Amino acid sequence: MFFSLNEIVLWIGLTLFEIWINLVSVTIFSVLLALKIDGILTGSWWVIFSPLFISDALNAYFCVIIFIRMSLYNSLKISLYRASWSAIFLGLTFVFKFLLCKKLTGQSTIEYSEVFAPLFILLQFIAVRACQLHQ
Repeated sequence: MFFSLNEIVLWIGLTLFEIWINLVSVTIFSVLLALKIDGILTGSWWVIFSPLFISDALNAYFCVIIFIRMSLYNSLKISLYRASWSAIFLGLTFVFKFLLCKKLTGQSTIEYSEVFAPLFILLQFIAVRACQLHQ
């Protein structure tokens, strides 16, 4: 019933290194969030979300390196496809995190349905990608 690592890598379109970076950043974020909720940490929400933004920057840097290497050694079509998927994935997750942080700090009056809209769009893209891989 559980998905294998190869299936997750194919469906999400992230490499094992990118998944590892995201897991480490979510772990640090969870600790900071628990400390913020308990009142031990009094930093702003931007400080709490900083591990997630740092992981996005690291993943974007990694994707640029992969794009350059793939375009030098493989076909340009494959490298453009992977770069566009990575840009869509990173862009939508970044917009979600940014909007959520602005909502929590009170800088924005948008509704939570608008905050979660990038995730809904990303889930649609992942569903289409999963269907394309199993034809």
